[in-house]
Amino acid sequence: MFAVKPYRRREYVVTYRGRKIANAEADRLEARGSRYMFEINSRWTIDGSSRWNRARYVNHSCRPNVEAIERRGGVIVYVARKRIRPDEEITVDYGKDYFAAFITKSRCQCDKCRERRAGLQSRYRARVQRALSRKKAMRKRSGIVGAKPAAKPRPRRKTKSKNKR
Repeated sequence: MFAVKPYRRREYVVTYRGRKIANAEADRLEARGSRYMFEINSRWTIDGSSRWNRARYVNHSCRPNVEAIERRGGVIVYVARKRIRPDEEITVDYGKDYFAAFITKSRCQCDKCRERRAGLQSRYRARVQRALSRKKAMRKRSGIVGAKPAAKPRPRRKTKSKNKR
């Protein structure tokens, strides 16, 4: 979900809508693959799987720009944590339980986590490259690289001589 207008800090962004169901039913739905459950408390959960719930399109981020706040009657609203510019993606932290259940395999796709993984990958590649160059230099100093192995004499092929009659 992307912002279409600028939002100030602590400004209302969107409401998480859906039918209120018991946690036991929500657990059954989650076991069947439903992902749009928002647990309000130890007793109730909002099933946000209907398409008219625009808040279901808010993605996860480790550094979110909105936060979920519970209002009276179990209504969940997303409020801006910081200033949001137009065309900026609206993100929220889904929490450890959801992350462990659904996101861990594909990893977090927020910008900061991607940058961190790219940095780790480039440092790893540089470390491997340095190790390979050190190994090559040591082999060269020891005379292994560049020295050709001694040529072995070729075995002669035995040919059948044809008897002339």
